[in-house]
Amino acid sequence: MRLAAIDIGSNAARLLIKDITTYIDGSLDFTKVNLVRVPLRLGFDVFETGLISDLKMQQLIETMQAFKHLLNVYEVQAIKVCATSAMRDAKNAADIVQQVEKETGIAINVISGSEEAQILYETHQADNLDAKFNYLYIDVGGGSTELTLYTRQKEVIKKSFNVGTIRLLKDKVEEEIWEEMKQFIKTTLKLHLPAQAIGSGGNINKIFSLSKRKAGKPLPVEILREYYKEMSALTLSERMHRYEFRQDRADVIVPALLIYNNIVRWADIQEIYVPQIGLADGLIRVLYNEMSFTSMMGLPENKKF
Repeated sequence: MRLAAIDIGSNAARLLIKDITTYIDGSLDFTKVNLVRVPLRLGFDVFETGLISDLKMQQLIETMQAFKHLLNVYEVQAIKVCATSAMRDAKNAADIVQQVEKETGIAINVISGSEEAQILYETHQADNLDAKFNYLYIDVGGGSTELTLYTRQKEVIKKSFNVGTIRLLKDKVEEEIWEEMKQFIKTTLKLHLPAQAIGSGGNINKIFSLSKRKAGKPLPVEILREYYKEMSALTLSERMHRYEFRQDRADVIVPALLIYNNIVRWADIQEIYVPQIGLADGLIRVLYNEMSFTSMMGLPENKKF
């Protein structure tokens, strides 16, 4: 079975295609076939003006058209498409969604922060770790940060904060929101701390790759502090040159490190696991579960694009 997901974030849109193989013993393999990332940067419009501009709308439509061609070439059976913080905040989101579907046939579901956190959990990364620990999922995006705490593989608490990398670049995160996040961690999560952390998103994935840590091994939070100190002292062009970053990574990685460092400090976390997954991985898991249920119930399957 070949499935796909499109994640339309505040910084970039991603198309992920995976093959799902089912074995006799019931185990599954989710094998990445392709990942395409387009830096649309919708948040730069929305967090400044509250709207997605005509230019960005056209770029989004052209990106979805390109993705649709790839879906057809790869003979994808079904797809799930979600948009997150920038589209949540955009006053013209409904018009954008309608226009994209009219032009491309792709239906976008604008999800809440709570739904975003739940989808990320569907990757079940904590299932592969020691069950005696509590796990705090930390997903830092361009527009928001989702925190979800799990105990014995069960969700205990989840909350989304409008603290994101592009919001920080645009100086759109007020001190009150930082304080709200801090108090949430120090009071609401207090009974479940300290916990092990699991980080997701393009920035923490990039830091993990730079660290040369072995896959499956946790990243000491001291490394996050060192990278923040080192990168924040450089200009944008210096970061691009030294680390071979694209511009759309070089500008957001410093605010991402600031967010991660604050969270792990407030939560007294010493290590963070980085499975190098994102929202699109969770979307494919959700889609697979939906299709399996449809098949089990004997309902007709519909191609999703």
